[in-house]
Formats: sequence, C-alpha cells, structure tokens
Amino acid sequence: MSEMDRLRGIMARLRGPEGCPWDREQTQASLRTFLVEEAYEVIEAIDAGPAAAHREELGDLLFQIVFQCRIAEERGEFDLDDVMRGIGDKIVARHPHVFGRDRLDTADQVLRQWEQIKADERRGRADTSMFATVPPALPALLMALRVSSKASRVGFDWPDGASLWDKVREECAELEEAIGADDHGAIGEELGDLLFTLANVARRYDLDPEQALQEANRKFIARFRVIEGGLAAEGKTPAPEHRDRMEALWEEAKRREVRRTSPARTSPSGGTSGSGSRPDRGAPASTDR
Repeated sequence: MSEMDRLRGIMARLRGPEGCPWDREQTQASLRTFLVEEAYEVIEAIDAGPAAAHREELGDLLFQIVFQCRIAEERGEFDLDDVMRGIGDKIVARHPHVFGRDRLDTADQVLRQWEQIKADERRGRADTSMFATVPPALPALLMALRVSSKASRVGFDWPDGASLWDKVREECAELEEAIGADDHGAIGEELGDLLFTLANVARRYDLDPEQALQEANRKFIARFRVIEGGLAAEGKTPAPEHRDRMEALWEEAKRREVRRTSPARTSPSGGTSGSGSRPDRGAPASTDR
C-alpha cells in the first residue's frame, strides 16, 4: 500500500460511521480557515524552519487537500484521483516543450507560451480575460504582482526601469497632493496607486513584494523587541513619555544589525566566516503563473 492510499484510508475512517464526530461534521466551507492557515504555516517553515518542519507542514497541508477531496467524493463530485489526474493533464498540456516536440530555450519563452496556451483554454468561456484566473482573495500585494506580471507578458509594461521610477515619483507627488487637500478618498486611491507601482518595482527586480513587506515587518518587530527589552531593564514600558529613549534604543537595534551583517571576514582556510549570501528570488511559481 502506498502512503497516499494509507492517508486516504485514514481519512475514510475518520469520516466513517465509527470515525471522529468532529471530522464527520466538517464541510468544505468549514475547512476554509484551516486550509489557509496550513498554507501560511508551510510558508513560515520555508522561511525559517528546518527541513523537518517544512516536511511536517507540507503533510498538514496535504491532509487538508485529502479532506476536501473526501467530502467531494461523498457528494459524488470528484475524488483525489480526479484531482491528481486533472493537474497532471494540465501540466503536461502546458509544457509542450517538455512533453511534446517543441523546444524552448529561455524562461521568458516558456512564460509567453504559457500565456498563449491559457488564452487558448479560455476561448469559449464566459470570462475570457487573462485576469479571470487570478483569485480575488489573494493578498493585495501578491495580486498586484500577478496582475502586472500577466500584463507584462503581453507587452503592457514600462519600457525600462527609469520610466517605472518616474511613475513612482509621479504617484508620490499625487499622494502628497491628496494629503495636502485633506481628501480622504483621494488619499486612499493615490496610496493604492503607489503601492501597485511599488509592486511593479519588485517585479522588475525579481522580488516578491509580499515577502519583502514581511521581511520589513519582521525587522520592525525585532527592533522594537530591543526597545521593549531596554525599557524593561530600566523598569519602564513603551509609552509616549519615553519617546526619546525609545528612539535611542531603536538606533541601538540598528547598530546591532549592522554589526551582525558586516562583510564576512576571510578565514585562514580561504573561506569566509558567517553565512553565505542568499540566492536571488525568482518570480513566485504556481500553476496559474
């Protein structure tokens, strides 16, 4: 018996008459939160956890997929085999340069072909837009990345980095103008335009804006923890009356970061001390791309 068959058997028993009352009560809708939570825990494990944690979280996410498929099977809609067959057929059909006679040499050629294949697949559907498959529930920065990437692949993009930076400056000026006019609605609109443009900056430099913002969040939290620790050592807590002291501790936290990330020194063995540089981040992968 394969491990996949074993997992399917476990799920069938959990949902069976002598199974778990909680599992039997679940619906596809009631499991939505768990599905999202497990996906985020996989991301957290990729970013910070060891391989064992990554493996465990992938298992938790897989269990949610098996759970969804079991409920659908009970309703006579589809089963896990249908899901695996469907994704297998889709990937083969969208990679004729691998599974067919066509050959492509670059990732850009692959992405252009991918969009053309998807455009062919959309013909005959009610919504034929290239954005029809972008999930509305995506985090806003990730959606901006997906939308702009799709537009870029069909040639709708800034011609170069300088033009994009001109757009950033233009959006900053329009936001500043809206703030000066104290127009709350306009401020929100211009802030959105600026964030969308900055997502395009991330795309141009092969960065994920969602991940970049998460890194900024983590950095802020780490620095503020230094503030909290410093104040606690002085018998204080964060408060407006300690603003000057908090600013000083913030600068101390930044100096600690500089010391930790200073250039690696050459070791006697010819290597370098400290951790190596991180690889460049590519565009996020998905079956939608």
